[in-house]
Amino acid sequence: MKSGFDDIFRQAQQVQEQLQVAQQEVSQLEVQGEAGAGMVRVTMTGRHDVRRVDIEPSLMGGDRRMLEDLIAAAVNDANRRVESATRERLARVTSGLGLPPGLKLPL
Repeated sequence: MKSGFDDIFRQAQQVQEQLQVAQQEVSQLEVQGEAGAGMVRVTMTGRHDVRRVDIEPSLMGGDRRMLEDLIAAAVNDANRRVESATRERLARVTSGLGLPPGLKLPL
């Protein structure tokens, strides 16, 4: 019986190590969100830090409100891409565990 518990404990340690690797991968990840057919692009890290904002020069003299909306939309797009990449990496780590659907592990 102790052997079964040892196996479960060992598996849990392996999963924890794999999750730590996945967290490191995600934190180093960079994604690019965009809006206005690429007229505004935001580069964001896996930690949701915005690294860069690129704005098409032709927008600089235009409607300020539209530019603000495009920047917000690009940031939101980048956030969704980070979340998607995080889910993909987590799914790779937990795919063989037989976890119930919808169970969220911290990442």
